[in-house]
Amino acid sequence: MDTSSLYDLTPIAWMMAAGVLLALGPLVWVWRRNAGSGPARRLHALTVLTLFLTFDLTLFGAFTRLTDSGLGCPDWPGCYGNASPAGARHEIAMAQAAQPTGPVTHSKAWIEMVHRYLATGVGVLILALAGATWIVRRRQRRQPAPPVDSAHHHVVLSAWWPAATLVWVCLQGAFGAMTVTWKLFPAIVTMHLMGAIVLLALLCIQAVRYRQVAAQRLPTVVSPALRNGLIATAVLLVLQIALGGWVSTNYAVLACTQFPTCQDSWWPPMNFVQGFEIWRHLGVTGDGQPLDFSALTAIHYAHRLMAYAVFVALGLLAWRLRRLEALRAQAHWLAGLALLQLATGLGNVLLGWPLAAAVLHTGGAAALAVALTWALCESRRESVAAGSAAPIPRAVDNARGTPQPKKATA
Repeated sequence: MDTSSLYDLTPIAWMMAAGVLLALGPLVWVWRRNAGSGPARRLHALTVLTLFLTFDLTLFGAFTRLTDSGLGCPDWPGCYGNASPAGARHEIAMAQAAQPTGPVTHSKAWIEMVHRYLATGVGVLILALAGATWIVRRRQRRQPAPPVDSAHHHVVLSAWWPAATLVWVCLQGAFGAMTVTWKLFPAIVTMHLMGAIVLLALLCIQAVRYRQVAAQRLPTVVSPALRNGLIATAVLLVLQIALGGWVSTNYAVLACTQFPTCQDSWWPPMNFVQGFEIWRHLGVTGDGQPLDFSALTAIHYAHRLMAYAVFVALGLLAWRLRRLEALRAQAHWLAGLALLQLATGLGNVLLGWPLAAAVLHTGGAAALAVALTWALCESRRESVAAGSAAPIPRAVDNARGTPQPKKATA
């Protein structure tokens, strides 16, 4: 695939300048608002704000895809070699005149470029966060660790998570460029969505770790069964989000417009081989033949069947977590978001894929990933020291005053 002509790096400096300007406001606001706080609290505040803006960016990305604006500017990173659609009015007008309802219109171009501006701003914030964490961690290493006794612990800052997040956001930018230049190639668009979910999870991990450092506390220890349930539910959720992305990128939502049946059947005609042929262009098979409707049905129905399992798993997990005071907030979020996903999923099917329900469905999936990551970071498996029958000192529940380990790295 020859896409070299679609990459025009001429406007990259203007794009970076726009990102810096967009990030400057949040950076100044966080630092001024938390001027009297310690470095861990300032980093926590900046991470939470970056997480919130990244979540908004994910929603806007869904809006961009669902309004068919992903090719509003068919080159990258600018728009017809310009830093904004304002400089490409002539080219956009010509494309719109040739195809009035095509992928390139003035409104779609602006939607696509606003998405790129916001993404650049988030990238600058993540870069600032990684740099600030590295500076704070370097200063901490020069200072002696405070004395601890057997009943206390010392949680130290780690710069590895911000570094990993910075690397990941660069990869996510590459997937964003390929989404445009590869003409909405379904596998690339789905990977771009999954990349956004991973980015949200990485930022959530950082936010929780910074908060633990600021409060000098460790995660709550839970039983091995509950910890395994958290991990298993997370795996199911990741698979379900990937299936949902595959449904959306292949425009298979309306393959079934009934619930709980599909096409007046509990098991409609489905072509799973075509539907889950990953490396192919939009709407065609790997050999260029038009995709059968039964393939779209298979994509939709696989997502629906997995949804049943994920909904049950989330419900059971929320019920278990609610018993622990330290994890009760996460339980409420998981239960509420699972119900939101059920409502918006049914709305997409029964109401003909309305834009608001579709965007909320993507947002609910992203929020579930964040809530589940939060629960994983705020819990740890109960363990026994190797070669000893005595349990390792742990934090079962902060409210119970159980002894804590002496030192941990957040």
